[in-house]
Amino acid sequence: MNKILYCTLIMGTLLTSCKNDSTPAEEKKASDFEVAADRFGDVQVLRYQINGFDKLTTKQKELAYYLYEAALCGRDMIYDQKYKHNLRIRKTLEAIYTTYTGDKKSENWGKFDTYLKKIWFSNGIHHHYASEKMLPEFSFEYFNELAKNSKNLPLPEGRTWADYATWIKPIMWDEKVDAMTVNLADGIDNIKGSANNFYSEVTEAEVEDFYKQMGKPGDKEPLSYGLNSRLTKKNGKLVEQVWKVGGMYGAAIEKIVYWMEKAKAVAENDQQAKVFGLLIDFYKTGDLKTFDQYCIEWVKDVNSTLDVVNGFIEVYQDALGKRGTFESVVSLKDFEGTKRIETIAKNAQWFEDNSPLLPNHKKKEVKGIIGKAITVIVESGDAAPSTPIGINLPNSNWIRQAHGSKSVALNNIVESYNIQGAKSPSAAEFAFDENCLARAKKYGALAGELHTDMHEVIGHASGQLEEGVSEDALKNYKNALEEARADLVALYYIYDKKLVDIGVMPDLDCGKAEYENYMLNGLMLQLNRMEPGKNLEEAHMRNRQLVAKWAFEKGQADKVVELVKRDGKTYVKINDYDKLRKLFGDLLREIQRIKSTGDFDAGKNLIENYGVKVDQDLLKEVKERFKKLNVAPYKGFIQPKLTPVMTDGKITDVKVEYPTSFAEQQLWYSKQYGLLPIEN
Repeated sequence: MNKILYCTLIMGTLLTSCKNDSTPAEEKKASDFEVAADRFGDVQVLRYQINGFDKLTTKQKELAYYLYEAALCGRDMIYDQKYKHNLRIRKTLEAIYTTYTGDKKSENWGKFDTYLKKIWFSNGIHHHYASEKMLPEFSFEYFNELAKNSKNLPLPEGRTWADYATWIKPIMWDEKVDAMTVNLADGIDNIKGSANNFYSEVTEAEVEDFYKQMGKPGDKEPLSYGLNSRLTKKNGKLVEQVWKVGGMYGAAIEKIVYWMEKAKAVAENDQQAKVFGLLIDFYKTGDLKTFDQYCIEWVKDVNSTLDVVNGFIEVYQDALGKRGTFESVVSLKDFEGTKRIETIAKNAQWFEDNSPLLPNHKKKEVKGIIGKAITVIVESGDAAPSTPIGINLPNSNWIRQAHGSKSVALNNIVESYNIQGAKSPSAAEFAFDENCLARAKKYGALAGELHTDMHEVIGHASGQLEEGVSEDALKNYKNALEEARADLVALYYIYDKKLVDIGVMPDLDCGKAEYENYMLNGLMLQLNRMEPGKNLEEAHMRNRQLVAKWAFEKGQADKVVELVKRDGKTYVKINDYDKLRKLFGDLLREIQRIKSTGDFDAGKNLIENYGVKVDQDLLKEVKERFKKLNVAPYKGFIQPKLTPVMTDGKITDVKVEYPTSFAEQQLWYSKQYGLLPIEN
């Protein structure tokens, strides 16, 4: 649950297409590197560079290659986790895409092309952010025509195309069938209302009761029950299908283990080798206690240049926040970029001591917070193609409290966003006045990076639960409340002179820029990602609106923040930054109290009253203004490609290329890493 997604004032950049070249890595200047790659639907696809890869030793490059392979071998799992029919649908469409012999210049083919790209981008037929099923814009009849003129369709055993077509029609075209990957709506059974493949034939009440019996009252080191399994019924009894070697997803996990064992043999040091060994043991056994040991040792690995996240990590796709989707991020340390985030981490105790939290909800001793900036080498699973810009792990609350955590900023990802963000027309369109626009241009990038650093380093790592309280008490509201809490820590301190004193921020105008950006985004800009008539479902979007809307409402009497109408357009105006900071502090204290005490009703009221319902008139206005700017609301990435250079059977170098075709990369991934069989 501890990641921050890219969503800033400059998020709506209009990008142009890049040339179709596969660029080698050798010392290409950032200014010469074309970031934009493809545009379809509501998505802009970008590229990023692996800065500093050429400075690695041959052994480090070999290690990076093994971790790269281990990351990509897990790709099929995220498709199957999100929806049980995703793999068959993807492979059907890919077969049509590569073998269809008819007209590929028609309008309908263009719609088919866009639909498949959207599926690749979202790791399935449900939108990567909104969670709703993405309906094809071409007809079922056209789909039939495509299939009849294609080869190698992955038909279920014993079925003809006619049988298959009848079966697949409602799955792809009926918006009411398996409508949402994760449904967090109030007043329903959130497990039965979600289309993800984490559960089968079970109810929300059964899930809660099953795991309540597994936990020990007062356990100070609770396991992350359910993190690596699917819960189903067998002979009327609930059974976990564990994701491990020899278990569910075994074919993919065996390959991950194969590459991780190679990585262990060339690890940079003994601690890193120990970490890899524990991860391998976890994949072989499915033992959650081993996973906790792995997390603890991973936090201790502070001296390695290369690092990796690989496993079942984030729980956003599960309405109850238990099951982790597969993801992997392979990276190398950005030594220069680490200085700022390290400085924040070193002052973590000061931030905790001076926070507005209730005294018994503050940590008396903040342990082991490791802050660093990283250069991403490759991302996979739930981290790609849409990626976070900051990560704080491990997610286990007791491990963070007893052993610490790692907080990382994905610097080269942010760099690519910022290169394109500088061209964005949205800043001028939505800024209240020239002063706000000037602050956004001068401080926007730094303010966003500082927010990310503090969200991850001192946000997720702050506060403590009261004795005997479990985070699970907040149920389907847990993720949104945790993200709001981390955002509020960042917002509270980004307008504090302490940041100037420790040398990470030039002056408080930088904090003003972030306040303007955050309130504008929370109240307006993010609505560009919504469809008319819809309310907010995604945890980060709920979090941002909750914070902005609550502060706006509570400050109305003093006109702390106003929505100003001018020439038929709405603008966000902040009149008192000090009072706004005080409001952020008040809300932070309340959300920490909710989390620390497990106050479900108060958490539910905050989310439902401030984080869910959308002002439909404002949504319509925002979408109309963005439409005129021709801006894609979502962005993601093509991954660099690593290829080993072999001499006498040994790796003597690793070549990095930067592909420019999103479709070609996705097809190659499916061919190279399509490791899971399709179940009938």
